[in-house]
Amino acid sequence: MMKSAYDILKERGFIEQVTHEDEVQALFRDEKVTFYIGFDATADSLTAGHFVTVMAMAHLQQAGHRPIALLGGGTTMIGDPSGKADMRQMLTVEQIQNNAERFRQQLSKFIDFSDDKAVIVNNADWLLHLNYISFLREVGAHFSVNRMLTADCYKTRMEKGLTFLEFNYMILQSYDFLELNRRYGCTLQLGGNDQWSNILGGVELIRRKDAKPAFGMTFKLLTTSEGVKMGKTVNGAVWLDSAKTSPYEFFQYWRNIEDAKVGECLALLTFLPMEEVNDLAALEDAKINHAKEVLAFEITKIVHGEEEARKALEASKSLFGGGPMAGSVPTSTISLPDGKIDLISLLLETKLAPTRSEGRRLIQQGGIRIDEVQVQEVDKVLTMEDFAAGEIMIKKGKKVFHRVLLEA
Repeated sequence: MMKSAYDILKERGFIEQVTHEDEVQALFRDEKVTFYIGFDATADSLTAGHFVTVMAMAHLQQAGHRPIALLGGGTTMIGDPSGKADMRQMLTVEQIQNNAERFRQQLSKFIDFSDDKAVIVNNADWLLHLNYISFLREVGAHFSVNRMLTADCYKTRMEKGLTFLEFNYMILQSYDFLELNRRYGCTLQLGGNDQWSNILGGVELIRRKDAKPAFGMTFKLLTTSEGVKMGKTVNGAVWLDSAKTSPYEFFQYWRNIEDAKVGECLALLTFLPMEEVNDLAALEDAKINHAKEVLAFEITKIVHGEEEARKALEASKSLFGGGPMAGSVPTSTISLPDGKIDLISLLLETKLAPTRSEGRRLIQQGGIRIDEVQVQEVDKVLTMEDFAAGEIMIKKGKKVFHRVLLEA
């Protein structure tokens, strides 16, 4: 018997929690399902953290189901408190609109929105024009404050103080599901596991208010073995925008993940058949590096295209194999108007260190090499003599490289 989309997600390890599991399994087996995933426009690019949900959306579309990508032009005005110790930064309407448009462009690389195969909408279309009293009467009456306060999405905020602004977030997200159900026949909401409480709110609202079937499903959050969210580096998030995280840096991030996570990432973040995923995940010792290269190549190919993935793979092999440098290593061009630059300033300029104190710490701990020579002096100054070949290669730690060219 042919696998259903639910079976595919289950086999690849996506599904963490699901409401009405038997009904959801039957739904995917017997019907074309319209489902949605929300993306709050908190930055001008999607991140590696979004990528699990994007891949789930792509798998479901390939199996014949219809995704709705919901841009959070309205909910971003409030800010989701889920998993946050502090209130999110308030963005202007213009910033949110710009971010939402960037998300629209990026999602179109992974999801086919032509011929009604998928829908992309913005919840600003209905949330920004709500009448407060009417909304409270229509929707607010269906939510118990006592029950809301026990939700995981609010727990981490209760000690520091949860604002009434953020307290409304669950109700607004639930209302989104109701609107999408009425407008597009959307019966399933998907999201990361941290969205479980918010998703339950929408499922129950539709069932109570309109007496119609509605379901929710959450996906595994990618974490390290210590439980820290993956997709973060010393310099911040791993972005899907090549201008914010270069294809080479993106490749290197996945090439360098811990051994224990290779199989999980291959299953969740690539389209490789599970037989191949299991074979690669079973590799041990030095051979696991081959699996990591496959993982990094496949993810980079999906996000940045096959050409960029090949360039990043060649650059990685050149650097770690001692061969000639390929052109995909992150590169900066600098001028030396005074004929010199101190190393810490150069680390800041190349974004190898976020602050001067962090640059100083890296040098003190022996974490910086220039053309494979470890730097000993914290106050080292580079002169034209250091750039005699027209360039230098800075190495941070064991795996981060940055090429610095001298402006002609």
